Amino acid sequence: MEQIISADIVEKDNAAREADLKRDYDSLGERLDRRGIAIDAISDKVEKFAVAIPSWGVGTGGTRFARFPGAGEPRDIFDKIEDCAVIRQLTQATPTVSLHIPWDKADPNRLKQAASRFGLGFDSMNSNTFSDAKGQALSYKFGSLSHADAATRRQAVEHNLECIEIGKTLGSKALTVWIGDGSNFPGQVNFAKAFERYLDAMKEIYAGLPDDWKLFTEHKMYEPAFYSTVVQDWGTNYIIATELGDKAFCLVDLGHHAPNVNIEMIVSRLIQFKKLGGFHFNDSKYGDDDLDAGSIDPYRLFLVFNELVDAELSGAEGFDPAHMLDQSHNVTDPIESLMLSAVELQRAYVQALLVDRKALEAYQDANDALMATQTLKAAYRTDVEPILAMARLNTGGAIDPVSAYRAAGYRAKVAAERPAVASGGGGIV
Repeated sequence: MEQIISADIVEKDNAAREADLKRDYDSLGERLDRRGIAIDAISDKVEKFAVAIPSWGVGTGGTRFARFPGAGEPRDIFDKIEDCAVIRQLTQATPTVSLHIPWDKADPNRLKQAASRFGLGFDSMNSNTFSDAKGQALSYKFGSLSHADAATRRQAVEHNLECIEIGKTLGSKALTVWIGDGSNFPGQVNFAKAFERYLDAMKEIYAGLPDDWKLFTEHKMYEPAFYSTVVQDWGTNYIIATELGDKAFCLVDLGHHAPNVNIEMIVSRLIQFKKLGGFHFNDSKYGDDDLDAGSIDPYRLFLVFNELVDAELSGAEGFDPAHMLDQSHNVTDPIESLMLSAVELQRAYVQALLVDRKALEAYQDANDALMATQTLKAAYRTDVEPILAMARLNTGGAIDPVSAYRAAGYRAKVAAERPAVASGGGGIV
């Protein structure tokens, strides 16, 4: 397996940190042992934790008003795969890439070969009917799968079926469908008819799924449709997954909810009724900000993982959520942001594993609200960084991924090889 960052650079950076890490790890192990927790067992779980990298995430994102390209931006999907390989090498937590078609459209066999050089696989395929592609016959300006025009709906359905065919060659096992369909003015669309058209179109896509595939549908409260959105909340998403069948599941993007919505309870509901498909992890302050995971509300991220770990440990039937990052990087190096986000997911996972669930259940049954919430806080306040760093070291990654990445000078190297991208118009992606 090829490595883009020199192993010597990673080993040198690790050597400068390893002695301190072992002391910190042993110290934390002693403290956890007093709580009846075996640190090595937790570390083993972290080493197996994985999250997919979105191909579009390694490029610089944008704002609604402008886009400011960064140095060394990937020119195509093959550059993106190399950037994803760097993230995988240094964190050892991101073994798969999630493609977006038509942005990443290329010969599937060539894509598979390029990824295999670095030991990368492919996660869920993502279709795009929320923007128009070059040479596209019919526009999605007024909708796609719910469009009033049957020919436009047919075009959107065929695109999703094409994504499935590409994914079959790549070894993917899921299709994620998010649409921007909706309306900006009262009276612009008939809500019931638009949803009926959407369901009919989705049933055609569902029928094209291989037996061992899953279909993830994604809800979003608003944007680009600001008055009404066809798939606007988790309740509608649950209806869709139920109507389509056993292979259909709900995907939860942390930024696709109104501020202060109890996302962890939504996660619990979807687990309980066996319709949680997975996540697009990011963070937000005001809306769908697509900020780095855990950068605004790390406690909420922990609470989400608290529900996931509860389901994992209780052996919830059919529980196998897909994890993927979905971020837009405007002022940071995308590779650095994605590495740290992967680490933040691991952090939340470990903290959730540290929750004393026997004590928590007793406090819940006794209606002891104070001690129940303090039980969660005790796990959340634990500095688990030594566990995360040791897991990276044990699996061949970097104790400090950002430090090793900067020491390698990768961004400057690709900036010299990849032509600068001219600043262009607006658009989140």
